[in-house]
Amino acid sequence: MTVTAPARTRQASPFERLAAFSFRHRWRALVLWIAVLIGITGASMAAGSSYHNDFSLPGTDSHQAQSVLERNGSAQADASVQIVLKDESGLRKSDTEQRVGTMLDEVRDLPGVRDVRSPYADDAAVSRDGTVAYATVTLDREAQNIPKGDIRKIIDTAKSLEGDGLRTAVGGDAARGAEEAGGGAAEGAGILGALVILVFLFGSLVAASLPVVTALFAVGGSIGLIALASHVADIADFTPPVMMLVGLGVGIDYALLIFSRYRSELLRGAEPEQATRSALDAAGRTVFFAGCTVIIALMGLVALGLGSLQGVALAVALTVLVTMAASLTLLPALLGVCGARIRRQVTRRAAKSTRVEGAAWRRWASGVQRRPWAALLVSVAALGALAAPALDLRLGFADAGNDTEASTSRQAYDMLADGFGPGFNGPLFVVADGGGQKAGAAVRQALTDTPGVAAAAGPLPSDDASVTTVIAFPDSAPQAEATSQLVDRLRGDVLPSLERQTGAELLVGGSTAATEDFASTVSDRMPLFVTIVVGLSTLLLLVVFRSVLIPLKAALLNLVSIGAALGAITLVFQHGWFGVEAGPIEAFIPVMIFAIVFGLSMDYEVFLLSRIHEEWERTKDPQVAVREGLAATGKVITATAAIMIVVFAAFMLSPDRMLQQFGLGLAVAILLDAVVIRCLIVPAVMQLFGTRAWWLPSWLRRLLPKVELERRQGLRRP
Repeated sequence: MTVTAPARTRQASPFERLAAFSFRHRWRALVLWIAVLIGITGASMAAGSSYHNDFSLPGTDSHQAQSVLERNGSAQADASVQIVLKDESGLRKSDTEQRVGTMLDEVRDLPGVRDVRSPYADDAAVSRDGTVAYATVTLDREAQNIPKGDIRKIIDTAKSLEGDGLRTAVGGDAARGAEEAGGGAAEGAGILGALVILVFLFGSLVAASLPVVTALFAVGGSIGLIALASHVADIADFTPPVMMLVGLGVGIDYALLIFSRYRSELLRGAEPEQATRSALDAAGRTVFFAGCTVIIALMGLVALGLGSLQGVALAVALTVLVTMAASLTLLPALLGVCGARIRRQVTRRAAKSTRVEGAAWRRWASGVQRRPWAALLVSVAALGALAAPALDLRLGFADAGNDTEASTSRQAYDMLADGFGPGFNGPLFVVADGGGQKAGAAVRQALTDTPGVAAAAGPLPSDDASVTTVIAFPDSAPQAEATSQLVDRLRGDVLPSLERQTGAELLVGGSTAATEDFASTVSDRMPLFVTIVVGLSTLLLLVVFRSVLIPLKAALLNLVSIGAALGAITLVFQHGWFGVEAGPIEAFIPVMIFAIVFGLSMDYEVFLLSRIHEEWERTKDPQVAVREGLAATGKVITATAAIMIVVFAAFMLSPDRMLQQFGLGLAVAILLDAVVIRCLIVPAVMQLFGTRAWWLPSWLRRLLPKVELERRQGLRRP
């Protein structure tokens, strides 16, 4: 008689225990999430937000110049807006001067206004032909801290003067901020598009709504937390739409990975609770790993110390963390509530279907495996061609010249450029710290003789007689490459010799110079950031898959897809393809896209390779492993990618140029990663690697800890 040893009871993993708890206490978990969301939202609405844009970098020339101006009470340190006037028949007519004076008196009495300087008080404020002039409205605090309602009152008061050939517009950072529109249409379009894809994928509105509901809970909670955090941390005002963009895409993506595994377990005959536990134990691990990878990448941005970008990175990392928590706790509770209904719909639809699950993807993988070199070379060549324009990437910040022609800030920009030249919209402040008026006069003369400077004004005094400021107006527009070259020429060639002559410290400041400093700092620190993120991610994959070649392959392919995405942004926004206003790429876009896309790419990489590795352990046949791994994951990867592409691309509908660049970059990167890399390059490379794909030196195998990404109860095909 044969005696069979009793089967060892496998200890449930933390993911299984979390799923079981959320499933069994579904209503308690759901009520808790609702209560937390209501509490956070209520607290954030009561406290309001205190977002603050600060892209100054301590130690840079522009930051030192601003510090000197603020310390010595210079007028150039105050925030201001310009009321620009234009009349083709001339602005020197007595009735026009009277109308302008009356309007400026009204502006002077408005809240938030410290002082108003009439254009008629200074000949330099009226163009040579007398058709364009500007009044300077000094605000009583920094532009970002002025309530938008106060700025709109200034705009409305200025607009009330229009008529009889006289046009008015209001320019300046505060005016641009007051006109910024929300991106509600973009978010709504993204959610609707994602819901349509999910309904088509699962054939059920109930099943399709669960990933969307999970993402909405995560995004809602994150935005409330960041609004509260803005009171104690430096967080930029564009952070909430970026969080929503990332949160919706990542939230639906993570929830769909888990729900897809849940559906597979139901088709195998598992009960809803066991299906939930198995889904969390398998796909939940992938979600946890992917989320941690994104957070690590974003923490790399914090280490760079790039002003408000640190707050943006922390906010997006928090969004990913909350999204991951919602996928691992809220989604199992929702599956418990809707489990029976979803099970009936899944089994009913499966019974009607005659297709073999994954058959099309097996045929596709077989085709790639027959011609791996062709698939690899064509794909890499296409990605390389798309990435090539990124070599010419020019960083900066959008200004009023990129706004829509209907905005008052753009109209003011164009009027000033017509009347005083394009450089008038981005003057450079050269601060002479020491030497007084004599040093200031020498600086003005040197600037006047410098090629690329249209005119120089000053020297302007400050509370400290030894500190003066000279304003230089470039020949070129603020975003023009010639202006960047002028800043470099002043700092490198013109001012150093003048410092030796005058004994004063000469600093180039102003918003245009600050933009150049920020962009230059990002470019200088980008290699270190990339090295840190790629190194840590490669190390994680090395531990998870216990292979040398697979982590290196993943890192290189992710860099290629990100490079191609940046190339697409360069073509559209820098070179003006498809009728887009040409200009520089927002300085923080490359590092943000790199951090987010690198993490999301690892999501797909882990999801695909874990299935390939599972088949490799079962069959030890590399060809079968690749074919079956792609068959098991191809549909899910394509669906999740399609959803994220729809969500990200919807932000192209936003009026904000930064969000448009962000949305396009993420959408292109995900498209290329899911279609070209996962469906073509990865199968081709794995075919060429063969058994070498899982090679690991024995000495390294002994050193590495063993991390099991998916705990399996036997190696079964989905």
